[in-house]
Amino acid sequence: KLCEGILNILEKDTKTSCQVACLEALRILSRDKKVLVPVTTKRNMQILMKLAKLDTVEDPLERVSEFPVIVEALKCLCNIIFNSSVAQKLSLELNLAAMLCNLLQKCKDRQLVDDIKCFDLRLLFLLSLLHTDIRAQLRQELQGVQLLTQALESSLSVRWTEEYKAAEDRDRPPLSLQETDCAIEALKALFNVTLDSWNVHSKNESHQFRYMAAILRHCLLTTGPTEEKTEELH
Repeated sequence: KLCEGILNILEKDTKTSCQVACLEALRILSRDKKVLVPVTTKRNMQILMKLAKLDTVEDPLERVSEFPVIVEALKCLCNIIFNSSVAQKLSLELNLAAMLCNLLQKCKDRQLVDDIKCFDLRLLFLLSLLHTDIRAQLRQELQGVQLLTQALESSLSVRWTEEYKAAEDRDRPPLSLQETDCAIEALKALFNVTLDSWNVHSKNESHQFRYMAAILRHCLLTTGPTEEKTEELH
């Protein structure tokens, strides 16, 4: 009943601070599988997707004041999809992977969106882990390999000296915690999406995998903010 009450409030046009507080409470509650059973419905998933800006194809990410709401809504979706088989099925029905790819595209070249990008990538990782169908959809329909590789390149701030050669800067400072987390989530999602890609048939695929290999090499030469984070990144 508490979760249902929170979702009823979130469905209304409430203040940003109220939305964030409600989503934070829902995120904590959504760790309990028993609590999720009565509230994992198509309507409730759509409420969270709307708050995460996953229902709008054209609208750019412009209102910085809304960013905390988007992040918390994505965190809630991560918990719910991880803990609920019903939500996993609904994510297919609602074409969540395509909407996440669209949001990730909107994050490109934008400031202050690292948290949004990180949890978008985490959700793509979860979906590609739980559904082989989504792996195929990401690889074939949604240009997922290209999108995830670009997200990884952006998180690592790769600079190119040649087509498939990244600049090596020995004096470069370590990545921030946020950059490292984004890179890790992109790597995890890329692993799932490329898991079955042993046969490269087209010239474009060959280019994409050579480009990815150069970024992965650069990743191995990159350090994170701590020894533990560097190890996780590698």
